[in-house]
Amino acid sequence: MSNSGENHSALTQLGRQIQAAASPEEAVLERVAAPHPDKNYLVRFTAPEFTSLCPVTGQPDFAHIVIDYVPDQWIVESKSLKLFLTSFRNHGAFHEACSVQIATTLVDLLSPVWLRIGAYWYPRGGMPIDVFWQTSTPPEDVWIPSQNVPTYRGRG
Repeated sequence: MSNSGENHSALTQLGRQIQAAASPEEAVLERVAAPHPDKNYLVRFTAPEFTSLCPVTGQPDFAHIVIDYVPDQWIVESKSLKLFLTSFRNHGAFHEACSVQIATTLVDLLSPVWLRIGAYWYPRGGMPIDVFWQTSTPPEDVWIPSQNVPTYRGRG
């Protein structure tokens, strides 16, 4: 993980053609200074086509991931986040492990005021698994909208 203050030239991926890392551990997440560190506001990233692999069968697993966070001093650089999420494509881990790894990696990088992840996994074997995690109680002065991702309803 690397950081960047106001010097955006320190970013290694933005504006460059970069190949996705082979694993999340090899991915480079980058941060930039928050434009309003004196204000609480919500940043949302949505990845409706997240993919990883079942660690037992090697079959693909798919999820709709929603990441909400209230920045403190840093925001995540969005291209590096996209490449980080893409690095899970060939990564074998259970739904719970992938979901919490994404969230805790962001927390370690950004030290946000608050962060939550909603990972809405599509069913394999007939059962969807949704994973939710957050750092703490959300700040009272921030509007935090519902994630509005419908849970799996089968063929109804």
